[in-house]
Amino acid sequence: GDKKIQVIKVVREVTSLGLKEAKDLVDGAPSTVREALTKEEAEQVKAKLEEQGATVALK
Repeated sequence: GDKKIQVIKVVREVTSLGLKEAKDLVDGAPSTVREALTKEEAEQVKAKLEEQGATVALK
């Protein structure tokens, strides 16, 4: 989306990825950001990403 930099910042915040890895993950969307989270954790990550304009699907 328009807010790619903000989405990359959130991805870095919720993962332990460096800047390049987070950018590659966002550029390669759709992609898995985190796995094996509780439903509450997943909803929090989803909300943070959606606030920045990302489209999120929980599986």
